[in-house]
Order: sequence, then structure tokens, then C-alpha cells
Amino acid sequence: MSATLENSVVLDEAAGVVRILDRRVFPSRVEWVDATTPDEVASAIRDMVTQSSGPLYAATAGMGLAALQARGLPLGEARTALGRAGRALATARPTNAHPRDAVARILEAGRDADDADALVSATLDTARAVDRDYREASLRLGRATLSLLPESPRILTHCWADAYLFGLVAAAREAGREIEWIATETRPYLQGARLTAHSLRELGQRVTLITDGMAAAALASPRGVGSGPIDAVVTAADRVALDGSVVNKVGTLAHAAAAAAFGIPYYAMIEAPDPGAPTGDDVVIEDRDPTEVLEVLGRRTASPLVTEAWYPAFDVTPPRLVTRIATSRGTFEPSRVGEHFSTDPEASATEPPTPALRRRRSRENPAPVASTAQPETIAFRPVNARSDEDSE
Repeated sequence: MSATLENSVVLDEAAGVVRILDRRVFPSRVEWVDATTPDEVASAIRDMVTQSSGPLYAATAGMGLAALQARGLPLGEARTALGRAGRALATARPTNAHPRDAVARILEAGRDADDADALVSATLDTARAVDRDYREASLRLGRATLSLLPESPRILTHCWADAYLFGLVAAAREAGREIEWIATETRPYLQGARLTAHSLRELGQRVTLITDGMAAAALASPRGVGSGPIDAVVTAADRVALDGSVVNKVGTLAHAAAAAAFGIPYYAMIEAPDPGAPTGDDVVIEDRDPTEVLEVLGRRTASPLVTEAWYPAFDVTPPRLVTRIATSRGTFEPSRVGEHFSTDPEASATEPPTPALRRRRSRENPAPVASTAQPETIAFRPVNARSDEDSE
């Protein structure tokens, strides 16, 4: 059993194009966008044709396309072309670090190539390896996350976790366990309603959809959603700083604060924290076109009299609202997430995950309300057009 979105970016080497499933219209329409240059791939990332893990897959495919188009060029020109492609792909959406890291690894693989053919080969091979390794890491991440959850958990998730979602579902199947999902719709692109809920149903999962504004009520309710009270909030993260700050789709902060207020754990999933971000303040928060708030899926929903809107695409959840962070190397307290880098990569794979040793919430025994300080005001910053990374 698989989901349509598990393989939604394809490098067609014969045709010389990168084909990207258009997640802006999925699942009502299944349409593919053909990108014939790395710049077009970067534009597809920037225009939200693909999101979550999609930009990483698109960046690796875009670098593969750049390598194919560099065949026959002198070595110096080929390097310049790959460096230019890398800059465009790595900076298309600055908050998500996965494309940046993927491009850096791919470019590094060709540093010692002594002719254009060797450079092209190293680029293509490494691009394929990055894609494969990310999928494998997502399964290890799923196993680590599963170890935090009770036997048959009910979890609330926000936005679209992509490969991390697939890794968690696969880990649960591997362990013979079932998860019940509550998904927020996730305005304004409705990724939760369209992508998360659809993919979970394709995978045979039980999922209940709620609007974004219902999350706090769902977390507070002793009656719960679906078959009972919610056990945990679990989301992916676009970036995790070394201090344990979690950067994810805007709305995550509100759900984490509500979870803390009602004694429910919030777990964030990330392949690895970002060593280049000591704190959440070091992550650039992308401000998108406010028109996207005035409409939904291309159709205006706001009054024609309304002309002002604001759309920070991400928010920053401070470490004190994060219970634990799961990575591909295990689970960590927020303040110690940097220990990911000194942890044996194989350690989390030595034993199958077992349910967390904590009593599951029930209608008869809901979690107590916890006293929680109000979250700090987050100052959203405009995108800095200058990239700090030199990809050449």
C-alpha cells in the first residue's frame, strides 16, 4: 500500500526534464509541472508547486538536471553552471534548510573531479544518494517518534509532514501498531486537508479533519476527537535550532501552546537539527504574498473591501513548549538536541520501538491542565534576498 505523493518528483533523464506533481491542485486534479532548467525547478519550489520534503526532492532532481545539461562543457564552465543552479535551488525557500544541505552535499561530491564527465557522474550519483538517504532517514525518524507514543495513539498533526509522515506510518506498520490521526486543514493552502488527510486515507489510516481554529478545543476536550482524547501533538519541522526552537508551518506555535496548557506533549520530527542555527532567532522566516491569505486555492474568500493581509509562512515554537524532538538518531530533550551529531546513527535501529511508558489519556482520566507561561511574541522578519551560502 502506497500513497500518490510518495514519489511526486521525477527526473526524466531521457526527456531532460524534472516532473513535479502540482500539490497546489492535488487531489482534485493530478497535474505535473515540467521544469526544463534548474531555474524553473527553483521557481516551482518558490511557487509552492511542491512543499515539505518536496523541495529537497526537487533540489536533488534539479541538480541532476543541471549535470545532464553540463555534459560536453569544459570543466570550468560545467562547475560554474552547477554552482549557479545550486544557488537558485538552495535559496528558493530560505526557511527550509533541506534543499540547502542537499545542494551542498551534491556540490562537494564533485570538488575533486578532474574532467566534466567525472563531475557530471559524481553529481548524478550523489543526487540519487541524497534522495535515497533522506527516505531511509525518514523511516529511522519514524521509529524514533513511535517510541514516544503510547500503544495505539491518537495524535494531532498540523500541515504536511511528507516523508516524515510516511516514515512514521511505516514504522507503526513494522511494529504492528495503529495510529489514529487528527489533521488540521492548514490555511491558506489547505495542505492538511488535501495532502495529509488524503495520503493517510490512501495508506489505510483513520483520520479526522478539523479546521485550524478547532485544535485548542480538540486538545482541551475530555471527549476528544474520533475515538477519544488526543494523546500528543506531532508535527514535522522545517528547521530545528540547536537550542531546541522548532520552526514549522505557521500555526504550529499555537497548537504547541494549547497542548502545553492542557498537559499534552508536543513532539517535533526533524531528520537532524541545523548546526548553522544556534537559536530560533537565527532562522530567516519567509514572508509570503499576503494575497494568499485573501484567497483559498486561487479563489478570493475575503471581502472585496479588504486589501491588507499578512502571511508569515512559518512560526517559531520556543523550546519550553516542546516536549521532545525526534531525529533520525533518536529522541532528545530540546536543550540537548545538538547531541544528535554525537549519537551513533545505528543506535536507534538496534531495537524496535516500544510504547512510551506513560498512561494513555481517556475520557475518564483526562490529562490535568498545566500552568504555562504565555509564549513570547515572535518577530517575523522579511526574507533577505542575499544568500549567505556560496554554492560554487
